Amino acid sequence: MNPPFPVPARRAFTAKTVTLAHGGGGSAMRDLIDDVFLSAFSGAGRAAPEDQARFDLAALAARGDRLAFTTDSFVVDPLVFPGGDIGKLAVCGTVNDLAVGGAVPVALSCAVIIEEGLAVELLRRVVGSMAKTAQAAGVSISTGDTKVVARGACDKLFITTTGIGVVRAGLDVGIAKARPGDVLLVNGLLGDHGAAILNARGDLALDTTIESDCAPLNGLIDTLIAAAPGIRMMRDATRGGVAAVVNELAEASAVGVRLSELALPMRPEVQGFCEILGLDPLYLANEGKILAVVPANEADQALAALRAHPLGREAAAIGTVTAERPGRVTMETRFGGERIVDMLVGDQLPRIC
Repeated sequence: MNPPFPVPARRAFTAKTVTLAHGGGGSAMRDLIDDVFLSAFSGAGRAAPEDQARFDLAALAARGDRLAFTTDSFVVDPLVFPGGDIGKLAVCGTVNDLAVGGAVPVALSCAVIIEEGLAVELLRRVVGSMAKTAQAAGVSISTGDTKVVARGACDKLFITTTGIGVVRAGLDVGIAKARPGDVLLVNGLLGDHGAAILNARGDLALDTTIESDCAPLNGLIDTLIAAAPGIRMMRDATRGGVAAVVNELAEASAVGVRLSELALPMRPEVQGFCEILGLDPLYLANEGKILAVVPANEADQALAALRAHPLGREAAAIGTVTAERPGRVTMETRFGGERIVDMLVGDQLPRIC
């Protein structure tokens, strides 16, 4: 049905920087949202603007028996870094938080807080990256919000993404499900994201090409679940790194965890980076790595399935779950000794996500 009155044509959006007027609720704000956000997220399938996204419950129920819901905020400096940017980071972080719970990600929201003076070209790049990453992950960015604040009220650009997904029927994974004898797997090289962000700030002037591992992992997780239907737990090792995840696992499951330093997959550049700065790579953040716990009788096929996936070629078994010393994580060092791996106290690095 044609509207009863002519719809005015959109004016060309020519602003070079974001101003407070772009958050004022008038035509300037409408033009920013339409030209920068809706054109990237909706494309040719743009619907009438509403204050909420709507989903068909029958279609969701056909994909699983429970709804998963998560939210996260992203604040990173610099906004663009080797291997990604804050937009890619925001989509991957929320997609992965859904996927490690056994959910099939369906849709995301995107709320942005923009500092007055941010270059529109940079904003377009970030939004375009979000759209591209969401498409690769098979999710839609279905609703959102935009706020503009005065200079100094935020650090250039903050993004909050919320996601919904549908948990597969019959799948029950969780941080308290580990059992003695289980095997710990990771899907690849550790520490790349933390090292890439710190080096991208330019404070250290290190000559390295380390890139962030930022990636949506739902496809990899589909493969892993198919290979190891008895999987106990999955977590993405983001802030706090592997050390944070295994400590949460040991405490929640009332088990011990024993890691092997020689088994940790890590590129030599990251290992050297940590040695120079006196950092522990177990605490470095990752944005494309999961830690999975599987029964021992499924470990070999799970590892083979991970290594057959493009995002798991460097996958490794890095430790085992034990009945000894519940709540304690230890690591056999490369020299044959043993050390305790505790939760991080304070910040090892400036915030990176």
